[in-house]
Amino acid sequence: MKKTALTAFLVCFVAGCAMAMSTRPVEPLAQTPPMGWNSFDSYGVYLHEKAAQDNLEAMAKKLKPHGYEYFVIDNGWFGEYSLQEGSIYPSEKHANDIRINEYGYFLPSEVYFPSGLKPIAERCKALGLKFGVHLMRGIPRKAVELNLPIQGTSYTARDIADTDPKENCTWCNYCYGVDMSKPGAQAWYDGLIQYIADMGVDMIKYDDIVPHPDEVEAVSKAIAKTGKPILLSLSPGGKVDPEAIDFFRLANMLRVTKDVWDEQHYIDECFMAWRKWQGKEQPGFWIDMDMIPFGQLQLMSPPSKNKEKSLLDKGDIALSGKGVHRVCQLTKPQMETFISMRALAASPLMMGGDLPTLDDFSLRLITDPDMLACNQNGVMGSLVLEQAGLETWRVNKKGTEDAGWIGLFNRLGESVSVELQPARLGLEDDTYRIKDIWKGVERTFGSTVSLKPNGVLFVKFERE
Repeated sequence: MKKTALTAFLVCFVAGCAMAMSTRPVEPLAQTPPMGWNSFDSYGVYLHEKAAQDNLEAMAKKLKPHGYEYFVIDNGWFGEYSLQEGSIYPSEKHANDIRINEYGYFLPSEVYFPSGLKPIAERCKALGLKFGVHLMRGIPRKAVELNLPIQGTSYTARDIADTDPKENCTWCNYCYGVDMSKPGAQAWYDGLIQYIADMGVDMIKYDDIVPHPDEVEAVSKAIAKTGKPILLSLSPGGKVDPEAIDFFRLANMLRVTKDVWDEQHYIDECFMAWRKWQGKEQPGFWIDMDMIPFGQLQLMSPPSKNKEKSLLDKGDIALSGKGVHRVCQLTKPQMETFISMRALAASPLMMGGDLPTLDDFSLRLITDPDMLACNQNGVMGSLVLEQAGLETWRVNKKGTEDAGWIGLFNRLGESVSVELQPARLGLEDDTYRIKDIWKGVERTFGSTVSLKPNGVLFVKFERE
Protein backbone atom coordinates (compact mmCIF):
# COMPACT_ATOMS: atom_id res chain seq x y z
CA MET A 1 0.00 0.00 0.00
CA LYS A 2 1.37 3.40 -1.00
CA LYS A 3 1.83 6.08 1.65
CA THR A 4 -1.06 8.22 0.40
CA ALA A 5 -3.36 5.23 0.40
CA LEU A 6 -2.10 4.19 3.80
CA THR A 7 -2.91 7.59 5.28
CA ALA A 8 -6.44 7.44 3.93
CA PHE A 9 -6.86 3.91 5.18
CA LEU A 10 -5.76 4.76 8.70
CA VAL A 11 -8.28 7.60 8.90
CA CYS A 12 -11.21 5.40 7.95
CA PHE A 13 -9.94 2.34 9.78
CA VAL A 14 -10.18 3.95 13.20
CA ALA A 15 -13.92 4.52 12.70
CA GLY A 16 -14.45 0.98 11.49
CA CYS A 17 -12.13 -0.82 13.88
CA ALA A 18 -14.82 -1.92 16.33
CA MET A 19 -16.93 -3.32 13.49
CA ALA A 20 -13.96 -5.16 12.02
CA MET A 21 -13.00 -6.59 15.38
CA SER A 22 -16.50 -7.97 15.79
CA THR A 23 -15.79 -10.28 12.86
CA ARG A 24 -13.27 -12.31 14.86
CA PRO A 25 -14.28 -15.80 15.99
CA VAL A 26 -16.65 -15.86 18.94
CA GLU A 27 -14.49 -18.26 20.90
CA PRO A 28 -11.99 -16.18 22.89
CA LEU A 29 -8.41 -17.01 22.04
CA ALA A 30 -5.10 -16.34 23.77
CA GLN A 31 -6.48 -15.11 27.07
CA THR A 32 -2.93 -15.66 28.32
CA PRO A 33 0.30 -15.39 26.26
CA PRO A 34 0.41 -18.26 23.73
CA MET A 35 3.04 -20.96 24.24
CA GLY A 36 4.47 -23.43 21.78
CA TRP A 37 7.29 -24.40 19.41
CA ASN A 38 8.30 -22.88 16.07
CA SER A 39 10.60 -24.59 13.59
CA PHE A 40 12.54 -21.62 12.23
CA ASP A 41 15.33 -21.23 14.79
CA SER A 42 16.36 -24.85 14.51
CA TYR A 43 15.52 -25.69 10.88
CA GLY A 44 15.24 -22.42 8.96
CA VAL A 45 13.27 -23.11 5.76
CA TYR A 46 14.48 -26.72 5.62
CA LEU A 47 12.19 -28.44 8.08
CA HIS A 48 11.43 -31.93 6.81
CA GLU A 49 8.80 -34.48 7.67
CA LYS A 50 10.94 -36.64 9.98
CA ALA A 51 12.27 -33.64 11.94
CA ALA A 52 8.75 -32.25 12.27
CA GLN A 53 7.43 -35.55 13.58
CA ASP A 54 10.33 -35.95 16.01
CA ASN A 55 9.87 -32.42 17.39
CA LEU A 56 6.13 -32.94 17.69
CA GLU A 57 6.56 -36.07 19.80
CA ALA A 58 9.22 -34.35 21.93
CA MET A 59 6.95 -31.35 22.44
CA ALA A 60 4.12 -33.56 23.66
CA LYS A 61 6.46 -35.23 26.14
CA LYS A 62 8.60 -32.31 27.32
CA LEU A 63 6.52 -29.16 26.93
CA LYS A 64 2.81 -30.00 26.81
CA PRO A 65 2.67 -30.91 30.55
CA HIS A 66 3.77 -27.32 31.23
CA GLY A 67 1.13 -25.65 29.07
CA TYR A 68 2.84 -25.35 25.69
CA GLU A 69 0.29 -26.12 22.96
CA TYR A 70 1.04 -24.61 19.50
CA PHE A 71 3.24 -26.61 17.12
CA VAL A 72 4.17 -24.25 14.28
CA ILE A 73 5.85 -25.03 10.95
CA ASP A 74 7.54 -21.84 9.77
CA ASN A 75 8.56 -20.56 6.33
CA GLY A 76 9.46 -22.84 3.44
CA TRP A 77 7.06 -25.77 3.89
CA PHE A 78 5.93 -25.28 0.28
CA GLY A 79 9.42 -24.95 -1.26
CA GLU A 80 11.21 -27.46 -3.45
CA TYR A 81 14.95 -27.79 -2.90
CA SER A 82 17.88 -29.51 -4.51
CA LEU A 83 19.30 -32.04 -2.08
CA GLN A 84 22.75 -33.45 -1.58
CA GLU A 85 22.91 -36.92 -3.10
CA GLY A 86 21.60 -39.54 -0.71
CA SER A 87 20.76 -36.90 1.92
CA ILE A 88 17.90 -34.75 3.18
CA TYR A 89 20.40 -31.91 3.52
CA PRO A 90 19.94 -29.06 1.00
CA SER A 91 22.65 -28.50 -1.57
CA GLU A 92 21.68 -24.85 -2.09
CA LYS A 93 20.27 -22.12 0.10
CA HIS A 94 17.27 -21.12 -1.98
CA ALA A 95 14.27 -23.08 -3.18
CA ASN A 96 14.24 -23.79 -6.93
CA ASP A 97 10.43 -23.74 -7.02
CA ILE A 98 7.31 -23.46 -4.87
CA ARG A 99 4.24 -25.70 -5.02
CA ILE A 100 0.78 -24.22 -5.51
CA ASN A 101 -2.61 -25.62 -6.53
CA GLU A 102 -4.98 -24.48 -9.28
CA TYR A 103 -6.02 -21.43 -7.22
CA GLY A 104 -2.53 -20.42 -6.13
CA TYR A 105 -2.74 -21.83 -2.61
CA PHE A 106 0.48 -23.29 -1.22
CA LEU A 107 0.99 -27.06 -1.36
CA PRO A 108 3.44 -28.94 0.89
CA SER A 109 6.87 -29.61 -0.56
CA GLU A 110 7.20 -32.99 -2.28
CA VAL A 111 10.85 -33.07 -1.22
CA TYR A 112 10.43 -32.29 2.47
CA PHE A 113 6.80 -33.28 3.12
CA PRO A 114 6.05 -36.18 0.76
CA SER A 115 3.14 -37.26 3.00
CA GLY A 116 1.77 -33.72 3.13
CA LEU A 117 0.92 -31.79 6.29
CA LYS A 118 -2.33 -33.62 7.08
CA PRO A 119 -0.65 -36.45 9.07
CA ILE A 120 1.19 -33.87 11.18
CA ALA A 121 -2.00 -31.90 11.80
CA GLU A 122 -3.82 -35.10 12.76
CA ARG A 123 -1.03 -36.18 15.09
CA CYS A 124 -1.15 -32.74 16.74
CA LYS A 125 -4.82 -33.24 17.46
CA ALA A 126 -4.26 -36.78 18.74
CA LEU A 127 -1.63 -35.49 21.17
CA GLY A 128 -3.88 -32.67 22.39
CA LEU A 129 -1.79 -29.99 20.66
CA LYS A 130 -2.63 -27.28 18.13
CA PHE A 131 -1.16 -26.99 14.64
CA GLY A 132 0.21 -23.81 13.07
CA VAL A 133 1.78 -22.79 9.75
CA HIS A 134 3.60 -19.79 8.34
CA LEU A 135 2.26 -17.75 5.43
CA MET A 136 3.73 -14.88 3.44
CA ARG A 137 1.54 -11.82 2.84
CA GLY A 138 -0.17 -11.62 -0.50
CA ILE A 139 -0.50 -13.90 -3.48
CA PRO A 140 2.25 -16.15 -4.91
CA ARG A 141 4.15 -14.60 -7.80
CA LYS A 142 3.85 -17.95 -9.54
CA ALA A 143 0.06 -17.64 -9.41
CA VAL A 144 0.32 -14.20 -11.01
CA GLU A 145 2.67 -15.44 -13.73
CA LEU A 146 0.18 -18.22 -14.54
CA ASN A 147 -2.75 -15.82 -14.05
CA LEU A 148 -4.67 -18.36 -11.99
CA PRO A 149 -8.34 -17.76 -11.15
CA ILE A 150 -9.53 -16.33 -7.84
CA GLN A 151 -11.70 -19.12 -6.45
CA GLY A 152 -15.43 -18.45 -6.71
CA THR A 153 -15.03 -15.27 -8.80
CA SER A 154 -14.49 -14.15 -12.38
CA TYR A 155 -11.23 -12.44 -11.39
CA THR A 156 -7.67 -13.64 -11.73
CA ALA A 157 -4.42 -13.27 -9.83
CA ARG A 158 -3.25 -10.45 -12.10
CA ASP A 159 -6.40 -8.47 -11.27
CA ILE A 160 -5.52 -8.16 -7.59
CA ALA A 161 -1.71 -8.38 -7.37
CA ASP A 162 0.24 -5.31 -6.30
CA THR A 163 3.44 -5.67 -8.31
CA ASP A 164 4.97 -2.34 -7.26
CA PRO A 165 8.50 -3.25 -6.03
CA LYS A 166 8.25 -0.58 -3.31
CA GLU A 167 5.21 -2.33 -1.84
CA ASN A 168 6.61 -5.86 -1.78
CA CYS A 169 8.84 -7.90 0.47
CA THR A 170 12.55 -7.21 0.06
CA TRP A 171 13.79 -10.39 1.77
CA CYS A 172 11.47 -13.06 0.35
CA ASN A 173 10.27 -13.12 -3.27
CA TYR A 174 7.57 -15.77 -2.99
CA CYS A 175 4.62 -13.37 -3.13
CA TYR A 176 3.26 -10.07 -4.38
CA GLY A 177 1.07 -7.99 -2.11
CA VAL A 178 -2.68 -7.83 -2.69
CA ASP A 179 -4.27 -4.51 -3.68
CA MET A 180 -7.30 -4.52 -1.40
CA SER A 181 -9.01 -1.81 -3.47
CA LYS A 182 -9.45 -4.29 -6.33
CA PRO A 183 -12.50 -6.52 -6.80
CA GLY A 184 -11.65 -10.08 -5.91
CA ALA A 185 -9.01 -9.13 -3.32
CA GLN A 186 -11.05 -10.14 -0.26
CA ALA A 187 -12.17 -13.28 -2.09
CA TRP A 188 -8.50 -14.27 -2.47
CA TYR A 189 -7.92 -14.11 1.26
CA ASP A 190 -11.28 -15.77 2.01
CA GLY A 191 -10.41 -18.73 -0.20
CA LEU A 192 -6.82 -19.03 1.02
CA ILE A 193 -7.71 -18.93 4.71
CA GLN A 194 -10.56 -21.42 4.27
CA TYR A 195 -8.09 -23.74 2.51
CA ILE A 196 -5.65 -23.36 5.41
CA ALA A 197 -8.43 -23.93 7.95
CA ASP A 198 -9.46 -27.12 6.13
CA MET A 199 -5.87 -28.36 6.59
CA GLY A 200 -6.56 -28.45 10.32
CA VAL A 201 -4.62 -25.29 11.13
CA ASP A 202 -5.18 -23.63 14.53
CA MET A 203 -2.62 -20.83 14.18
CA ILE A 204 -1.27 -18.72 11.32
CA LYS A 205 2.00 -16.83 11.58
CA TYR A 206 1.53 -14.19 8.88
CA ASP A 207 4.83 -12.66 7.70
CA ASP A 208 5.56 -9.36 5.94
CA ILE A 209 2.08 -8.13 6.85
CA VAL A 210 2.67 -5.66 9.71
CA PRO A 211 3.13 -2.60 7.42
CA HIS A 212 -0.11 -3.41 5.57
CA PRO A 213 -3.13 -2.95 7.87
CA ASP A 214 -5.63 -3.36 5.04
CA GLU A 215 -4.35 -6.89 4.47
CA VAL A 216 -4.35 -7.56 8.23
CA GLU A 217 -8.03 -6.62 8.20
CA ALA A 218 -8.65 -8.87 5.18
CA VAL A 219 -7.03 -11.85 6.91
CA SER A 220 -9.00 -11.18 10.11
CA LYS A 221 -12.27 -11.11 8.16
CA ALA A 222 -11.32 -14.30 6.33
CA ILE A 223 -10.55 -16.12 9.59
CA ALA A 224 -13.91 -15.07 11.01
CA LYS A 225 -15.70 -16.44 7.93
CA THR A 226 -14.23 -19.89 8.54
CA GLY A 227 -16.03 -20.05 11.89
CA LYS A 228 -12.94 -21.71 13.37
CA PRO A 229 -10.83 -20.39 16.27
CA ILE A 230 -7.57 -19.69 14.44
CA LEU A 231 -4.94 -17.71 16.32
CA LEU A 232 -3.34 -14.97 14.20
CA SER A 233 0.27 -13.88 14.70
CA LEU A 234 1.67 -10.88 12.80
CA SER A 235 5.30 -10.51 11.70
CA PRO A 236 7.86 -9.11 11.36
CA GLY A 237 8.55 -6.43 13.91
CA GLY A 238 11.10 -3.65 14.03
CA LYS A 239 9.06 -1.03 12.16
CA VAL A 240 5.78 -1.24 14.04
CA ASP A 241 4.24 2.03 15.18
CA PRO A 242 2.64 1.87 18.67
CA GLU A 243 0.23 4.61 17.58
CA ALA A 244 -1.32 2.09 15.18
CA ILE A 245 -2.01 -0.43 17.95
CA ASP A 246 -5.75 -0.61 17.26
CA PHE A 247 -5.09 -1.88 13.75
CA PHE A 248 -3.10 -4.80 15.05
CA ARG A 249 -5.52 -5.83 17.79
CA LEU A 250 -7.36 -7.69 15.03
CA ALA A 251 -4.65 -10.30 15.62
CA ASN A 252 -3.63 -12.21 18.75
CA MET A 253 0.14 -11.66 18.57
CA LEU A 254 2.15 -8.74 17.26
CA ARG A 255 5.88 -9.05 16.62
CA VAL A 256 7.68 -5.90 17.81
CA THR A 257 11.26 -7.04 17.18
CA LYS A 258 13.24 -8.29 14.25
CA ASP A 259 14.30 -11.94 14.31
CA VAL A 260 15.95 -12.58 17.69
CA TRP A 261 19.01 -14.79 17.91
CA ASP A 262 21.63 -15.91 20.43
CA GLU A 263 23.71 -12.74 20.83
CA GLN A 264 23.60 -10.02 23.48
CA HIS A 265 22.55 -7.24 21.13
CA TYR A 266 19.33 -9.12 20.40
CA ILE A 267 18.57 -9.19 24.12
CA ASP A 268 19.24 -5.44 24.21
CA GLU A 269 16.77 -4.93 21.36
CA CYS A 270 14.14 -6.84 23.30
CA PHE A 271 14.63 -4.57 26.29
CA MET A 272 14.15 -1.54 24.05
CA ALA A 273 10.97 -3.05 22.62
CA TRP A 274 9.73 -3.77 26.14
CA ARG A 275 10.13 -0.12 27.10
CA LYS A 276 8.35 0.98 23.94
CA TRP A 277 5.39 -1.37 24.17
CA GLN A 278 4.75 -1.87 27.89
CA GLY A 279 1.09 -1.54 28.71
CA LYS A 280 -0.13 -2.31 25.18
CA GLU A 281 -0.99 -5.94 25.93
CA GLN A 282 -4.45 -7.22 26.79
CA PRO A 283 -6.12 -10.65 26.99
CA GLY A 284 -6.35 -11.94 23.44
CA PHE A 285 -3.57 -9.65 22.16
CA TRP A 286 0.08 -10.03 23.11
CA ILE A 287 3.32 -8.20 22.38
CA ASP A 288 5.63 -10.78 20.81
CA MET A 289 9.44 -10.63 21.07
CA ASP A 290 10.06 -13.58 18.73
CA MET A 291 11.16 -17.12 19.49
CA ILE A 292 13.41 -18.50 22.22
CA PRO A 293 16.75 -19.52 20.58
CA PHE A 294 17.84 -22.13 23.14
CA GLY A 295 19.35 -25.53 22.37
CA GLN A 296 20.55 -26.62 18.93
CA LEU A 297 19.98 -24.07 16.18
CA GLN A 298 20.02 -24.09 12.37
CA LEU A 299 20.57 -27.80 12.03
CA MET A 300 19.95 -27.81 8.29
CA SER A 301 21.48 -24.54 7.06
CA PRO A 302 24.07 -25.07 4.35
CA PRO A 303 27.50 -24.16 5.73
CA SER A 304 29.18 -21.14 4.26
CA LYS A 305 31.95 -21.61 1.73
CA ASN A 306 33.57 -18.43 3.00
CA LYS A 307 35.81 -19.37 5.92
CA GLU A 308 36.44 -15.70 6.71
CA LYS A 309 32.87 -15.19 7.89
CA SER A 310 31.89 -15.38 11.55
CA LEU A 311 30.08 -18.31 13.10
CA LEU A 312 26.76 -16.54 12.68
CA ASP A 313 27.69 -15.93 9.07
CA LYS A 314 25.68 -12.77 8.41
CA GLY A 315 26.08 -13.23 4.70
CA ASP A 316 23.85 -16.29 4.64
CA ILE A 317 20.84 -14.98 6.53
CA ALA A 318 18.29 -14.57 3.73
CA LEU A 319 15.49 -17.10 3.95
CA SER A 320 17.62 -19.90 5.33
CA GLY A 321 17.83 -18.43 8.79
CA LYS A 322 20.98 -17.25 10.55
CA GLY A 323 24.28 -18.97 10.36
CA VAL A 324 25.49 -22.52 10.59
CA HIS A 325 24.44 -25.35 12.86
CA ARG A 326 25.42 -24.52 16.43
CA VAL A 327 24.35 -24.75 20.06
CA CYS A 328 22.91 -21.56 21.56
CA GLN A 329 25.85 -19.24 22.23
CA LEU A 330 24.30 -17.32 25.13
CA THR A 331 25.91 -17.81 28.54
CA LYS A 332 23.77 -19.27 31.31
CA PRO A 333 23.32 -15.80 32.91
CA GLN A 334 22.27 -14.41 29.51
CA MET A 335 19.79 -17.24 29.09
CA GLU A 336 18.34 -16.58 32.54
CA THR A 337 18.03 -12.89 31.61
CA PHE A 338 16.38 -13.79 28.30
CA ILE A 339 13.65 -15.99 29.77
CA SER A 340 13.13 -13.77 32.84
CA MET A 341 12.52 -10.83 30.53
CA ARG A 342 10.01 -12.85 28.50
CA ALA A 343 8.20 -13.85 31.65
CA LEU A 344 8.02 -10.33 33.08
CA ALA A 345 7.02 -8.84 29.71
CA ALA A 346 4.20 -11.38 29.20
CA SER A 347 5.63 -12.15 25.77
CA PRO A 348 4.41 -15.34 24.05
CA LEU A 349 6.73 -18.25 24.76
CA MET A 350 7.53 -19.88 21.41
CA MET A 351 10.49 -22.21 21.78
CA GLY A 352 12.76 -22.26 18.73
CA GLY A 353 15.50 -24.81 19.43
CA ASP A 354 15.44 -28.49 18.48
CA LEU A 355 13.35 -30.32 21.09
CA PRO A 356 14.59 -33.94 20.80
CA THR A 357 18.14 -32.81 21.63
CA LEU A 358 17.27 -30.05 24.11
CA ASP A 359 19.68 -29.80 27.04
CA ASP A 360 18.49 -30.03 30.64
CA PHE A 361 19.42 -26.45 31.54
CA SER A 362 17.38 -24.95 28.69
CA LEU A 363 14.45 -27.25 29.45
CA ARG A 364 14.50 -26.24 33.11
CA LEU A 365 14.42 -22.54 32.21
CA ILE A 366 11.46 -22.77 29.84
CA THR A 367 9.41 -25.04 32.11
CA ASP A 368 10.11 -23.47 35.51
CA PRO A 369 6.72 -23.13 37.29
CA ASP A 370 7.46 -19.71 38.80
CA MET A 371 8.60 -18.35 35.43
CA LEU A 372 5.50 -19.73 33.74
CA ALA A 373 3.23 -18.31 36.44
CA CYS A 374 4.77 -14.89 35.88
CA ASN A 375 4.37 -15.12 32.10
CA GLN A 376 0.81 -16.48 32.22
CA ASN A 377 -0.13 -13.75 34.68
CA GLY A 378 -0.58 -11.83 31.45
CA VAL A 379 0.61 -8.37 32.50
CA MET A 380 3.68 -6.62 31.11
CA GLY A 381 5.99 -5.51 33.90
CA SER A 382 7.08 -1.91 34.33
CA LEU A 383 10.51 -0.37 34.74
CA VAL A 384 10.51 0.95 38.32
CA LEU A 385 14.19 1.81 38.82
CA GLU A 386 17.19 2.38 36.58
CA GLN A 387 20.54 3.13 38.17
CA ALA A 388 24.22 2.50 37.44
CA GLY A 389 23.59 -0.05 34.71
CA LEU A 390 20.98 -1.93 36.74
CA GLU A 391 17.29 -2.08 35.83
CA THR A 392 14.48 -3.19 38.10
CA TRP A 393 11.29 -4.40 36.42
CA ARG A 394 8.24 -5.37 38.45
CA VAL A 395 4.85 -6.87 37.80
CA ASN A 396 2.16 -7.52 40.38
CA LYS A 397 0.11 -10.67 40.49
CA LYS A 398 -3.34 -9.88 39.10
CA GLY A 399 -5.71 -8.73 41.80
CA THR A 400 -3.14 -7.80 44.41
CA GLU A 401 -0.28 -5.44 45.15
CA ASP A 402 1.13 -7.75 47.80
CA ALA A 403 2.61 -10.39 45.50
CA GLY A 404 4.26 -10.65 42.12
CA TRP A 405 7.61 -10.93 40.39
CA ILE A 406 10.69 -8.73 40.04
CA GLY A 407 13.67 -8.79 37.73
CA LEU A 408 16.85 -7.00 38.77
CA PHE A 409 18.84 -6.97 35.53
CA ASN A 410 22.55 -6.31 35.24
CA ARG A 411 22.78 -4.58 31.85
CA LEU A 412 26.58 -4.30 32.17
CA GLY A 413 29.24 -6.53 30.71
CA GLU A 414 30.84 -7.06 34.11
CA SER A 415 29.85 -8.59 37.45
CA VAL A 416 28.35 -6.34 40.13
CA SER A 417 27.48 -6.86 43.79
CA VAL A 418 24.14 -5.51 44.99
CA GLU A 419 22.82 -5.14 48.53
CA LEU A 420 19.21 -6.20 48.61
CA GLN A 421 17.11 -3.36 49.93
CA PRO A 422 13.37 -2.92 49.37
CA ALA A 423 13.80 0.22 47.26
CA ARG A 424 16.36 -1.52 45.03
CA LEU A 425 13.69 -4.12 44.22
CA GLY A 426 10.90 -1.61 43.82
CA LEU A 427 9.22 -2.63 47.09
CA GLU A 428 7.74 -0.35 49.75
CA ASP A 429 9.27 -2.00 52.81
CA ASP A 430 10.92 -5.17 54.08
CA THR A 431 7.73 -7.06 54.99
CA TYR A 432 8.02 -9.35 51.95
CA ARG A 433 9.35 -12.85 51.39
CA ILE A 434 11.51 -12.96 48.29
CA LYS A 435 12.35 -16.20 46.48
CA ASP A 436 15.27 -16.32 44.05
CA ILE A 437 13.64 -18.28 41.23
CA TRP A 438 16.78 -19.44 39.43
CA LYS A 439 18.72 -20.33 42.57
CA GLY A 440 15.65 -21.78 44.30
CA VAL A 441 16.47 -20.10 47.63
CA GLU A 442 14.95 -17.46 49.86
CA ARG A 443 16.74 -14.10 49.91
CA THR A 444 16.87 -11.75 52.87
CA PHE A 445 16.98 -7.98 52.89
CA GLY A 446 20.39 -6.62 53.76
CA SER A 447 22.21 -9.53 52.12
CA THR A 448 24.39 -9.09 49.05
CA VAL A 449 23.99 -10.85 45.73
CA SER A 450 26.46 -11.03 42.88
CA LEU A 451 25.03 -10.46 39.41
CA LYS A 452 27.12 -11.90 36.61
CA PRO A 453 27.67 -9.96 33.36
CA ASN A 454 24.27 -9.49 31.65
CA GLY A 455 22.72 -11.59 34.38
CA VAL A 456 19.58 -11.25 36.48
CA LEU A 457 18.12 -11.73 39.93
CA PHE A 458 14.60 -12.98 39.18
CA VAL A 459 12.44 -13.16 42.30
CA LYS A 460 8.94 -13.96 43.37
CA PHE A 461 7.73 -11.68 46.16
CA GLU A 462 4.84 -12.01 48.61
CA ARG A 463 3.96 -9.96 51.66
CA GLU A 464 4.41 -11.89 54.92
